[in-house]
Amino acid sequence: MKKKTGVFSYLMIILGAIMASFSVALILLPNDAIDYGTAGVAIIISKLTGFHLPLCVLLVFLPFIIAGHIFLGKQFTVKAAVGSVVYMVGLDFFEEIPFELSTEHFLAVAFGGAILGAGLALILRYGGCIDGSEILANIVVKRLSDKTGRNYSLTPILLAFNACVYITVFVVIDETAALLSLLVYVVATAVVDHFTDHFEAIKQVTIITQDPEGIIKDIKDKLNKTCTIMDSRGAIAGENNTLICYISYFELPMMKEIISTHSGSFSTVSTIDEILR
Repeated sequence: MKKKTGVFSYLMIILGAIMASFSVALILLPNDAIDYGTAGVAIIISKLTGFHLPLCVLLVFLPFIIAGHIFLGKQFTVKAAVGSVVYMVGLDFFEEIPFELSTEHFLAVAFGGAILGAGLALILRYGGCIDGSEILANIVVKRLSDKTGRNYSLTPILLAFNACVYITVFVVIDETAALLSLLVYVVATAVVDHFTDHFEAIKQVTIITQDPEGIIKDIKDKLNKTCTIMDSRGAIAGENNTLICYISYFELPMMKEIISTHSGSFSTVSTIDEILR
């Protein structure tokens, strides 16, 4: 069952990457709009230099893949690499197809942004990533959290990164392209947030277990996180402990793996948009 689930997650990441590359190559670029994040950076470089777009995507995203391997683990890196390779191959394939949706810009951008967002949501939901800005934000948040003991949202970092991308588009390419691309960002992130429950927000994991010491040790060793511990009692199971831990969206797969290794443990995940201090 676990093997089938793993294969299914990779199939969903591949499907999401195909959807994203289709949207960018056949809808957004023909209508003077670009993707956001590091894909947007790659498109800017391609437009300014004339270099092949998939090559630019590879050169821009590769450093973030390496950083993800160092800070976020092997499993994340493999899924991110698979999604990125499929995305680049998809761009190369769809660029050769003699078809493009060239219509009224607003309709094209709204439609293309929705398809892009749906593709990215599939990738994120199944543990992958094709945007280096998300990897960068997660690494920064992780380092800040480890250093200060507080939990931080990815949102400010992602907004700052994409603000730099759109300002660059506005200055070096075209004002209209910048505004259309901003609309793509709004539409796509709305779709992503809907299907991933605000992936950029902090996640609260509540674990009910009779093996608190083992789970706490694994969370500390593998995620470098701590937990709040509360005594609790189940109507059938009897005495147990409730653990509360705050993590990022990208740490959820590792948390699920940790919990699955401790039999008799039950967990729920909720989104925390803001923590009052």
